[in-house]
Amino acid sequence: MSKPLMAKATAVWLVDNTTLSFRQIAEFCGMHELEVQGIADGDVATGVKGFDPVANNQLDQIEIDRGQTDPLYKLKLKFNAAAVGEEKRRGPRYTPLSKRQDRPAAILWLVKFHPELSDGAIGKLVGTTKPTIQAIRERTHWNINNIQPIDPVALGLCKQSELDTIVQAAARKKAAEGAVMTDDERRKLVSTEQSLGMVPEARVPSGLEVFGDEEEEDKRGPSDFSNADSFFNLPQGSHDDDDEDDTGRR
Repeated sequence: MSKPLMAKATAVWLVDNTTLSFRQIAEFCGMHELEVQGIADGDVATGVKGFDPVANNQLDQIEIDRGQTDPLYKLKLKFNAAAVGEEKRRGPRYTPLSKRQDRPAAILWLVKFHPELSDGAIGKLVGTTKPTIQAIRERTHWNINNIQPIDPVALGLCKQSELDTIVQAAARKKAAEGAVMTDDERRKLVSTEQSLGMVPEARVPSGLEVFGDEEEEDKRGPSDFSNADSFFNLPQGSHDDDDEDDTGRR
């Protein structure tokens, strides 16, 4: 294995019980040097109990002695035959206890504003399970009436770059399947400046645009053919001629 078991707890023990440099501890535990410095300052891993790597057969005392003598020396993890071939278990992202109560709000936000995301993608992003996501989608969650959608980035459950990456991947998958994206879905994938400059899609004209508005026709008034009296009233002279012809015949 590239780093010891319970790396953060091991780093806590090494900070408290040795004079190794922050860099040596960081390299051995697979952490950042500033994170180790935060452990020493009490800002990181508060409440974490130290894990003795020597007593747990992960590090020899001679390695610690060499490291304390030479600040440039890199500690070597003790070979453990039982750990050969083991890999880190893949599963949902770990969410701190203080933030777990915020996950339903983040899930509701993702379901509402990014419906193209699958349950698996949402689970990996905020570290939750598919039954929880399904319950919020179907609004059968026990606390659904009190949940307000909140951006998971604002809650600290993920990074903006991670959210952008997973949304773009879902959009590419949807396009590959031949699904048509709406204007709103496409605008979510571009910046604000690009979104404001987008040209609306061509659409089929409505019936009012093709045939006109009937109300406008009514405002124009009746047509000439609608006045039946003026159409059928003939001049007086025409009636007289008809009477004479009829009299002559009689």
